Amino acid sequence: MSEKEQELHGIRKMFVGVKRWLQSLSFKSGVIVLLCCIPFYILSFAQMLLPISVAAKGVLWTVLFGLAKTCQYGGLTILGVEGYKRLKSKFMRNSNS
Repeated sequence: MSEKEQELHGIRKMFVGVKRWLQSLSFKSGVIVLLCCIPFYILSFAQMLLPISVAAKGVLWTVLFGLAKTCQYGGLTILGVEGYKRLKSKFMRNSNS
């Protein structure tokens, strides 16, 4: 195995470990992390109203939008398929009432 292949194997192994750790967290943790993406999305666009340079706005947008996406995908990873179905069914019951 070449040095590059070994490096890629190590990175894959690390991501699998992180994914496994996230999936071991509770349903409640997943919902909290998923809900954290909402303020980051709002802030990523609201910062455009600040009187700062275009470059600073670009950096802020990139960081805040990246945090929003990280929370979104992290929360979905924690919830998993079953947790997502459970959360979706709770919202469906509330909207039908």
